Amino acid sequence: MQAKTLSGGFADPAIDAAHTFRAVMEAMARPGTIHNISGATPPAPLSPAAAAVLLTLCDTDTPVHLAGDANCAPLRQWLAFHTGAPLTDPSHCMFAVGAWKALQPLSSFPPGTSQYPDRSATLIVEVAELANAGAPLTGPGIKDQTTLLLPETKAFQANQKLFPRGLDFIFTCERQMAALPRTTEVR
Repeated sequence: MQAKTLSGGFADPAIDAAHTFRAVMEAMARPGTIHNISGATPPAPLSPAAAAVLLTLCDTDTPVHLAGDANCAPLRQWLAFHTGAPLTDPSHCMFAVGAWKALQPLSSFPPGTSQYPDRSATLIVEVAELANAGAPLTGPGIKDQTTLLLPETKAFQANQKLFPRGLDFIFTCERQMAALPRTTEVR
């Protein structure tokens, strides 16, 4: 058990984190685009893409909420060892990770305030499939329109109406990732 907790991080932390950071920024800047991420091999049930995002964006000052099946001892130990990120409840997290149903209700996560919209949570949603199909997306970073397979549409429509407050989403599946920032309109 201890060996799995200590293994599974980036093989080359500086390079792997730089590549993942670039992929996250590209995904946020171009909502709906799907990016491949490699470098991390976390304990189940976390996908390699979600692990890479956590390894890149979390540290000792980044409270994380593990939801549902993600809230297990091997994952808590792995995250603590590799990032030092403190675990917290949904109302105080900066990042949350889990399956869509486990992350409900979205109202339990901080959407930021009018004065500090950057104090909102980013949800890393583990999905069974990432595809450019389904819900039409428009907004900043999208030339005309694109599509992304989403778990539902109404929650994202309601979230976008909160702008400049609101949640940001990163969808992960195996070694792929896509993002849906709060500025994106979902039809």
